[in-house]
Amino acid sequence: QVQLVESGGGLVQAGGSLRLSCAASGTRFSITVMDWYRQAPGKQRELVAGINRGGATNYAESVKGRFTFSRDNANTVYLQMNSLKPEDTAVYYCHARIGNDYWGQGTQVTVSS
Repeated sequence: QVQLVESGGGLVQAGGSLRLSCAASGTRFSITVMDWYRQAPGKQRELVAGINRGGATNYAESVKGRFTFSRDNANTVYLQMNSLKPEDTAVYYCHARIGNDYWGQGTQVTVSS
């Protein structure tokens, strides 16, 4: 059973930084698609950043230049979030596609003004 475990969320003031981590376990295959989504109260879940099958990294327009997606091996990814804004407040979810879609439990990021 594939599991995604996230960490690194918390409360930070506007302009601050946080780093999210996501480690996948339960598979011996290298995961080609891993990304970060977020969902704010009353809004749909949206893609924040991730890597696609072609190996390219994609970012939502709202986070370009502030967030950086990275991975240090096939199944661990990070999201470095700088210059955080109150509108970045959301639950952040790690997602992986290994045939099926798998989701982490989510980690809360709260940015105060």
